[in-house]
Amino acid sequence: MATYIARRLIQGIVVLLVASLLCFIVFRFMGDPVITLAGRYATAHEVEEVRRSLGLDKPMHVQYVRFLANAARGNFGISYVTRVPALGLILERFPATFELASTAVILSFIVGVALGVLVALKPYAMRNRLIMAGSLGGISIPTFLMGILLIMVFAVYLGILPPFGRGETTQVGFWRTGFLNLNGISHLILPALTLAMYQLAVLLRLTRAGMREVLTEEYIKTAWAKGLSPRKVIFKHALRNALIPVITITGLQFGELIAFSIITETIFQWPGMGNLLLTSIRENDQPVIVTYIMLAAVVIITMNIIVDILYAVINPKIRYA
Repeated sequence: MATYIARRLIQGIVVLLVASLLCFIVFRFMGDPVITLAGRYATAHEVEEVRRSLGLDKPMHVQYVRFLANAARGNFGISYVTRVPALGLILERFPATFELASTAVILSFIVGVALGVLVALKPYAMRNRLIMAGSLGGISIPTFLMGILLIMVFAVYLGILPPFGRGETTQVGFWRTGFLNLNGISHLILPALTLAMYQLAVLLRLTRAGMREVLTEEYIKTAWAKGLSPRKVIFKHALRNALIPVITITGLQFGELIAFSIITETIFQWPGMGNLLLTSIRENDQPVIVTYIMLAAVVIITMNIIVDILYAVINPKIRYA
């Protein structure tokens, strides 16, 4: 296991290097930020001074090596707009995005797996047919439309949930959380539901397919023949083996939700990393954009490694050389 984890970490470092190189090359063709920072009426001397202060007067390979050296120390540069460290701006918004994504993933996993097991046991019952029809809606309806519908129902017509913002938050060390008061939790419900709907539908259908396949295996028939309780057969023997692909998708979804919950954050004006990314793209704030992409790559790589480790925890027969 240790050898496998070390190998995956090396692969992750290579992926990060490739991502950093692509970012560095692409953003060189997005326009010159010096013109924006110096102002429309800046003289040539003022433009050169700004370029020199940002280190953009050096050759590209020198800039890239300098970027890697700084990134290894956690220094991704200074925001061109706010003139504060780009990593600090991202980390300030990270708690909001993490709480939104984690709530959505937990909700989608618990409800999706539970409904998937229920549907798999009696696939032809009318209630379960309706559940499967609803899952098609969860997959088919775009995220932005789902968010708007939820706002119309729960915020406009019923008036029981707030339509935007994060609400009241509490500072706990370096982390600002909305979990410690009802106002923060009420603001979290609608965006978390919006983010969870698609994932919930996918996990439901994946669990149902896995359970229906596993329930036909010989060892399940043997378990029934031994007189084991339905709870043991379904949850210990069947579900445990059907969860492998479900955990894979859940782990990947969690990484993607943290990195790319931009649409949901925009609809609900959630003060997370996605909103910051959109603002940075409009203002061509390259250090913040690069920092965001690198952090997203780190999160997704980390979640992949955690998922691989969970395989061995759930199914002891899985071993890594």
